Amino acid sequence: MKYGFIIDNRKCIGCHACTTACKSEHDVAVGVNRTYVKQVEKGEFPNTRRIFSVMRCNHCTDAPCVEICPVEALFTREDGIVDFDNNRCIGCKSCMQACPYDALYIDPDNNTAAKCNYCAHRIEVGREPACVTVCPEHAIIAGDMENPNTEISQLLARETVTVRKPEKGTNPNLFYIDGDFASLNPEATDKSGDFLWNSQARGVGHYAKYAEKMMNTNDDVNLLKMTLDNDMQSAYHKKETENPNYIDVLNGKARRVYDTPDKGILWGWEVSAYVMTKAIAAGAFLLPFLAMLLGYEVSDTAKLWSAGLSLVFLSLTGLFLVMDLDRPDRFLNVLLRPQWKSWLVKGGYIITIFGLLATVFGAMTFFEIRTGSTILMWITAFFAVMLAIYTAFLFAQAKGRDFWQSPTLPLHMLVHSVMAGAAIFIIVETFCKTSFLDMNLGNWSGLMTTTLIIALIVNLFSLITELTITHPSTAAHAVLNMITKGRYKNLFWLVVVLIGNVLPLLLLSFRGIEESLGSMTMVIAAVLVLIGIYATEKIWIEAPQRIPLA
Repeated sequence: MKYGFIIDNRKCIGCHACTTACKSEHDVAVGVNRTYVKQVEKGEFPNTRRIFSVMRCNHCTDAPCVEICPVEALFTREDGIVDFDNNRCIGCKSCMQACPYDALYIDPDNNTAAKCNYCAHRIEVGREPACVTVCPEHAIIAGDMENPNTEISQLLARETVTVRKPEKGTNPNLFYIDGDFASLNPEATDKSGDFLWNSQARGVGHYAKYAEKMMNTNDDVNLLKMTLDNDMQSAYHKKETENPNYIDVLNGKARRVYDTPDKGILWGWEVSAYVMTKAIAAGAFLLPFLAMLLGYEVSDTAKLWSAGLSLVFLSLTGLFLVMDLDRPDRFLNVLLRPQWKSWLVKGGYIITIFGLLATVFGAMTFFEIRTGSTILMWITAFFAVMLAIYTAFLFAQAKGRDFWQSPTLPLHMLVHSVMAGAAIFIIVETFCKTSFLDMNLGNWSGLMTTTLIIALIVNLFSLITELTITHPSTAAHAVLNMITKGRYKNLFWLVVVLIGNVLPLLLLSFRGIEESLGSMTMVIAAVLVLIGIYATEKIWIEAPQRIPLA
């Protein structure tokens, strides 16, 4: 038994009965939807047509939301329905990043994820989903696809059907008859404009956003703006050619005229900060370990600073992680009710184990216990590397964001950890005036400077590689353009490249002998490196989230 949906676009009239039935059946809050009807207008005026496409969870056979969910709040039933348990959900929003179809949302009433669950409670008593029952045109067909006697099975056998984003490899079980590329592909059309009848807003629906704006102003009401989107012919006769949406239709370009609310940036500054502090925590331990591998006699002072810095920034990492959860009261579910395929779970255990090992290492160093310290340092260093790079694998599980599928992301995060560790030790040594090497064997600041120079060169190489490789999808390419030419270009070129990489590299490279480079100059270079790391993480995390998924 395997349940699925067929949307027959030959019959759909865009009445939104499925949306309202779903809201009524599940008490869905205003401003969010489990199912909705997307509308796209295409053609050349006056020969235009409006296409209706019902959007919802695809109940994928290989559902990425199930794989990434850290607490098994999302699961696939034996009948193929992808269901959820909001009593487990921690509100991490990773499922929303993983879903290529933008099918999930955070319920504003309980701050947990929700989506279409095929009206599983109705299926269990032999009834059809509410949307199927209410559709006046029988445009939504549901049933067991493996039963040859069902209507859906027979339609799949004789009709040509399409699915959304087959390249994602999710094997979706939502099929469209007469599916239109401009409607099913979110990148084929721009977001709809601010008109009365063509969009929804966060927390309100339909025209309420514009109505609220009018209620709080004494300005004249722009009736043309309110009616233009539904009356292109009127706009044509009025010669309102300065309107970009009007021009799109006049030129035959497809445009979105009714859509779901934009969910915005799901992982914001907390995630950027957590990636930054995680890099410092890992790097602070890896740098003394690297010095020992190179034959330096690292002092106990350096080891204590290493463990202390790692634990401080690891604590901040945990704090930012919990702050980003919409249900922070359930954060222990990650450790106590784990779903082991999720890298969020693996990361949680990596953080915990690394913290315990760093604590033991610091205690052994403080009490001068030498037995087993070398083995412990090797094991802790391994977990430090895993701490540095595990987020790259978490992002790779977020299949909805093509730019995060880059194979260079683990290198990107490991190099950032080395850069952050070297920078933080340069700052600590300068202000604490302490020696981190025993018996003056070698120069600690020189080692950190050299390490930072090499890491900066590798980081620039990584950036060049990331920006010049051929990206496999238009979504990833759009993010690249957004970073280098669009919304983030100033932050990228000025802060990331110039301030965060090139300028520190110049300051450190022209040091000559150590005495010719003032300690404060080194500190400035280190601070600029940390600024550049944070700016990079902010861009790499935010930019892909600005690409629409539905």
